[in-house]
Order: sequence, then structure tokens, then C-alpha cells
Amino acid sequence: MTRKIREYSDEEITVSFDLVRCIHAEECIHGLPKVFAKDKRPWVDPSQGSADEVAEVVERCPTGALTYHRHDGGPEEACPSDTTVMLGADGPLYIKGDVTVIGADGEIVFQGPRVALCRCGDSKHKPLCDGEHVEKGFADPGIVVKAPPAGEQASGPVTITMAAGGPLLMAGPYTVIAVDGTRAACAEKGALCRCGGSSTKPMCDGTHKAIGFRG
Repeated sequence: MTRKIREYSDEEITVSFDLVRCIHAEECIHGLPKVFAKDKRPWVDPSQGSADEVAEVVERCPTGALTYHRHDGGPEEACPSDTTVMLGADGPLYIKGDVTVIGADGEIVFQGPRVALCRCGDSKHKPLCDGEHVEKGFADPGIVVKAPPAGEQASGPVTITMAAGGPLLMAGPYTVIAVDGTRAACAEKGALCRCGGSSTKPMCDGTHKAIGFRG
């Protein structure tokens, strides 16, 4: 996977921007417009805010397209102890936690606290969401189907493995959060749909086999 990374620095902090992972949620632009201004070049200017302000807004980026490294001795971003999988209406899986994503070949694709994974099946940068769901007209209300209600969430890292031509294989404790706020606890192991065709989204129901999903 070809990555396009841009860096913007001042004496206190460096902001990194991964163009592939950006789907224009615009949390940064609305959160700190004096630093993040899409109509300016460069569009990120960390010197216009404090390192604390910049770090706080960067951590709102739901895809992890924005990250930071501090030079002022301030804290770096920490991985949440609890992993959550938030469903985007007609969009991706927004995952927060101590997450590692592994390809079908065993190579680490991603490791960090924030990532958006494709669930429409059409991303050109699988497993990462690249916004293709908008172009393809993917439709799903983001409701949890066939999952037990959430109780007290267990903590711990989660590993997500891409099954060749199949789902995202989850290993570790996580909670799915629907668009309406409903929370569903998931076991230490599970499979989330990434072909876009499951009738039990976000859970896999084996439809990827019937439709010949390739990923």
C-alpha cells in the first residue's frame, strides 16, 4: 500500500497527515480553524496554536489520518485501554483502542489508537477506508444486529486480521457502538463484515463467499 504522508512542524509539535486515510470528517477544521485551514497552503500551521490545543484536536480525527509527535516534553497520544468499534451510518468502522491490524500475509498493516476500516467492500486501500463508500452509494444505517447487549467492558489490546477474501477476524475484547448509541459486547473472538453484503452487519454472515468478494 502506497502511503502519502505530509508533516507540518514548529518547535513544540509535528503534525503528520496521511492523505490515504483522510475521508474529510473535518473534525480538525471545525475544532481548531486557526491551525487547520483547508483553503490555505500549507493547510496545517501548528504555530497558530499551543501544542496542547493541537494535540487535543488531532486526537479527534476518527480515521487517524492526523497524528502528532511532541517536542516540548508534553505527553504523546495514549492508546485507550478499552476498544470500541463505532459504526458510521453508510460509512466505515471507526475503531479506537490498542489496535493492531494484520494482513492475510501476516504483515502488520496498522498499529495505533485510531483507525477507520472499510466495510463497504470497495475501498482501493483495504482494509483502510478511503471514502469510496460515498462514491459507490453504500447504504447501511449502522444498527447492531445479532449481538448481546454490552455489560462491563473488558480491557486489553485487540488484533484484527484480514481474512483473504473474507471478514475482519477480531481477537480481544471490544464493544460495538451503533449510530443510535446502542452498545453491544463482543466476545474475545468475532468476525466483522468487510464485503458490504452481510445481512447481519456489522457481523459477518458468510455472504462474502456468495458474492465472490476479493480483498
